[in-house]
Amino acid sequence: MKEIKITEVRENLVQLISKDWMLVTAGTIDNYNMMTASWGFMGHMWGHDTAVAVVRQERYTKEFIDRTGRFTLSFFPHEMTKALQVMGQHSGRDMDKMHYAPLRAEELPTGQVTFCGARLVVECEVVYHDPFDPSKFSNPDLLARWYAPGTGGMHERYYGKITRVWVADN
Repeated sequence: MKEIKITEVRENLVQLISKDWMLVTAGTIDNYNMMTASWGFMGHMWGHDTAVAVVRQERYTKEFIDRTGRFTLSFFPHEMTKALQVMGQHSGRDMDKMHYAPLRAEELPTGQVTFCGARLVVECEVVYHDPFDPSKFSNPDLLARWYAPGTGGMHERYYGKITRVWVADN
């Protein structure tokens, strides 16, 4: 992989996150977890290029982000969609996702974790996080749609200062 600046990414970030999905990963090469995500965004906040990952409070990956204060966002070619579906449907508490066949972990020079085959990796350092507050939803339909009983807990937003960006060497 080669390092670039986030401003050099020419792909549509909304498309990447919402349609192509990403793996949110935290931990070390010896102890990490990942989850598929299609919510989040990138922009500029508090004087830093920033990415926001949104993680439900019951997700195992959240424990790793909370412990390390760092995470990566990894984006893959379309042929990896099936693997990303599995990563989103199963918990690392219940399945050994770290050794799932199509994915092979790769340690970045900073010690953060991504996976071989990623076409874009964004490394982040948490600068702020907070859980969504149900009383702050101005549109009750959103709350009813995304947080109905049985759908899982509220999400927590993790604002990460983008520290490094990597693209596949092609």
